[in-house]
Amino acid sequence: MSLKTEEGTRVAGETEGGMEGKLKSGTVKAIFFPGCLIPVKYPQMELAIRRTLPNLGIEIVDIDGFTCCPDPIYSKATDKLSWLTMAARNLCLAEEKGLDIFTICSGCTATLSEASHLLAEDEELREKVNLRLERIGKHYNATTKVRHVVTLIRDELGMDAVRASVRRPLKELRVAVHYGCHLLKPSLIMNVDDPDVPHVMEDLLSSVGAEAVRHKEWILCCGKAIKNDQIPYEMMKTLLSSVKEKEADALCVICPSCFGEFDIGQIRVSRRAEQDLKTPAVYFFQLLGIAQGMSARDVGLHKHRVKPERILELYPESL
Repeated sequence: MSLKTEEGTRVAGETEGGMEGKLKSGTVKAIFFPGCLIPVKYPQMELAIRRTLPNLGIEIVDIDGFTCCPDPIYSKATDKLSWLTMAARNLCLAEEKGLDIFTICSGCTATLSEASHLLAEDEELREKVNLRLERIGKHYNATTKVRHVVTLIRDELGMDAVRASVRRPLKELRVAVHYGCHLLKPSLIMNVDDPDVPHVMEDLLSSVGAEAVRHKEWILCCGKAIKNDQIPYEMMKTLLSSVKEKEADALCVICPSCFGEFDIGQIRVSRRAEQDLKTPAVYFFQLLGIAQGMSARDVGLHKHRVKPERILELYPESL
């Protein structure tokens, strides 16, 4: 499976000149897997993606028929074979078009990447899944590659492409980073970054001119998947206190589940702890949109529960 460029076909991950971060030539063409959560609950994130990626040289290909990825935690735990079959059906749709998939949600990336890996490695498992897929006239050959959008940018275009798209560097902003769980682990399947010392998010933020700050509890989970009241509260309180110490203007995320936990959860945690622990959460591509000349409202920042007041004040107009 390959990515298409204006100069022809480049295999995903192949660089020109062998230098990471250099601006690669050509326009990358890949199939967009939006998932469920972002289009339904956080459409401002999809809006930011659709407005910013073309400025980097990414041609977004939309196809019909995608379903939920499905969820990488509860669905997999309930019935792994059905979970794999649903994921394989989504992968089939991209395979039939001869293009790779890019995702904008860490959970979707986790499910589709793991399914792609397992079905490529285990022929017997793939046969079981294909027996089910035959009922709907599908067959998966295990050729689809799955990329989170941040790695699509880094590996196919380079950080120079991000810098080249910037019309107003976000020099006034201090932005804390939250990687979340699913983007980095398991690292042998995700292939995003060093899970212990990642830097792709800091690199992206630096490329738009913002000051990326790493708080001491950056590795903590947001607690979204834990079905217990006390443990997620303690986790979030520890994490948010760590962010607050850095006096950041925003907390940058790349996962809609983490965003939801921070956008609403930090209000609940602040009330329960009887202290202000709030730092506005933002999706990276909203910041990229502002750096490319869009207003804060253009990328939907005004729709967040915890308003990023400083960003709204600094960038009220588009260029």
